[in-house]
Amino acid sequence: MRAIDTWIFDLDNTLYPASAQLFAQIDVRMGGYIERLLGCDAVEARRVQKELFHSHGMTLPGLMANHSVDPHAFLAHVHDVDIDVVAPHPELAALIAALPGRKFVFTNADAPYAQKVLARLGLSDSFDALHDIHALGYVPKPQAPAYANLCAAHGIDPSRAVFVEDMARNLVPAKAIGMMTVWIDNGSEQGPGEARDHIDVITPDVASWLTTIVAELAEEAR
Repeated sequence: MRAIDTWIFDLDNTLYPASAQLFAQIDVRMGGYIERLLGCDAVEARRVQKELFHSHGMTLPGLMANHSVDPHAFLAHVHDVDIDVVAPHPELAALIAALPGRKFVFTNADAPYAQKVLARLGLSDSFDALHDIHALGYVPKPQAPAYANLCAAHGIDPSRAVFVEDMARNLVPAKAIGMMTVWIDNGSEQGPGEARDHIDVITPDVASWLTTIVAELAEEAR
């Protein structure tokens, strides 16, 4: 960990627990948007949504490519959710502040939504920068160019960076370019028996892992 000088965090279901069900609200609004866009029922909307998610990394780029959807209008709609289901987390703010080096949020969401979530958590001042889907040019995780985009924009040396994410598939490109990878195992994405050789650390939540890391770094500094 002494070699790490850059700490990169996903947002949804990573900086707050999946049990908050915030992303479930987004999922419902996304389905409703597709129903109205295509004039289809909920079952077909769900099929389209997940098909585009798997083929494009997230649903939005697929809708942009296939249906000329305006990304700003789409994101404003799907992110119109109740942020209050997320509990403030002052302990997490203190842990992130104790990390040496730069800290980033790397998300397939957009900045207005991410900033609301960070404010709710008490993390508005915890990061050096927020790299969102607009900054990515709508090429999202887990597509390899997204990671190159992040590193180029902020002068990040991947070999000195750690990436923390709840979706195991999004860690594959990070590991490929030399990042240390931390998977938040919340039961939502990695199935039993799937390869995990791209994962360096598995933890149930970000705060418990950071508590250990901060203690280790403090001990090494003595």
